[in-house]
Amino acid sequence: MMNKKIVVLGAGESGLGAAYLAKKKGFDVFLSDIGMIADIQKNKLTAWGIEFEEGKHTEATILTATEVIKSPGIPDSAAIIQHLIQQQIPIISEIEFAARYTVAKKICITGSNGKSTTTMLIYHILKKAGLNVGLAGNIGKSFAYQVATENFDVYVLELSSFMLDNMFDFKAEIAVLLNITPDHLDRYQYEMKKYIDSKFRIVQNQTATDCFIFCEDDAATVAGLDDRNIRSKRYPFTLNNHPFAQGAWIENEQMIIQTSPKDSFTMSIRDLSLQGKHNVYNSMASTIVAKVSQIREETIRESLSDFQNIPHRLEFVAKVADVTFINDSKATNVNSTWFALESMKNEVILILGGVDKGNDYSMLKSLVKDKVKAIVCLGKNNNRIHEAFEGDVEVIVNTFSANDAVQVAYHLAQKGDTVLLSPACASFDLFKNYEDRGEQFKQAVTEL
Repeated sequence: MMNKKIVVLGAGESGLGAAYLAKKKGFDVFLSDIGMIADIQKNKLTAWGIEFEEGKHTEATILTATEVIKSPGIPDSAAIIQHLIQQQIPIISEIEFAARYTVAKKICITGSNGKSTTTMLIYHILKKAGLNVGLAGNIGKSFAYQVATENFDVYVLELSSFMLDNMFDFKAEIAVLLNITPDHLDRYQYEMKKYIDSKFRIVQNQTATDCFIFCEDDAATVAGLDDRNIRSKRYPFTLNNHPFAQGAWIENEQMIIQTSPKDSFTMSIRDLSLQGKHNVYNSMASTIVAKVSQIREETIRESLSDFQNIPHRLEFVAKVADVTFINDSKATNVNSTWFALESMKNEVILILGGVDKGNDYSMLKSLVKDKVKAIVCLGKNNNRIHEAFEGDVEVIVNTFSANDAVQVAYHLAQKGDTVLLSPACASFDLFKNYEDRGEQFKQAVTEL
């Protein structure tokens, strides 16, 4: 084992954690990042005695790997990945690697929308119940770093399709699939089937003692079930009044969770801290997880009513001269923006735009007609937004900074209106990431 060579590609949170765990387990470790590595990361690598390079991928070194741990952000089309595939060198994710070294129970959440909110809500419930629980994946500290340094009994893991793509032997004891809507199709050759297959990797290796929680109302998920032999116990959830032997449904504004013939939990959807249709789904999925994890009902009820949502997800920023500002910068796809608009009660000035991942805006058209009085574009190239909505709203304005977008939106708004930043696009054209976009938006609002 000592002469097994692990190469880690990417020096982000997951890469550093993977490198540290590999080093701790006695492997020969080399980390390579095609970009420049921040000083704080370099200092850590040096302190841990890990060899690294930045600004390039030295193939001669990388191709000597026994196994490669790849950052989820690196696409398979990257030249170095193609060369590794040709050489038949195994490429895995940090999550796959870390799972080899923990016996903790893994509760895993994926889906095109609502992953972070649901992951945080499940973590909140389990933490409140007094469990020794870690939070990782797309959120929180690196899973590998926690496996190396902590001793948790349970992990709540938010898993993107990019992480799942490089997971093979990993098993989720509880798998949650919230929904599958077109997103990141640029990474899947614009084939929806490939994206669906990626999401369903969350149930691979599950056995009859494991749990699979999924949305019965999501057409792509239901279609995906037909092609697969899933051995785990199924817990569907729906917004319809459709009682299941085990699952969740809505009846007279009551959320009903049935995990066995003798065990049901009921709570009014009005008492949930997360409001809006999409959040009822997130709360249902989280409650099924809590029930199958044997959490006390009082703890579940309390957690569902006092949970604070994550930043940049329908986050109230301020009210200025009776105009409400909402930061939904985390809405990086059309479906997320649909959910945001669907939950709005007042007329909306919508801030849209950024890096368009092949978006189909048609699903937003009826909501935009109903609720949006003006669109403020925030991105370098806004042509597709103009084309999509020029017949639906009277005013579409281009802006190129968060400050300009906020100023223009504020001038277009009247008393009682809501300015909603819900871009439906990635942020990389003008911002570092969606957090940076959200923070700049909030800063601009405070300066009004």
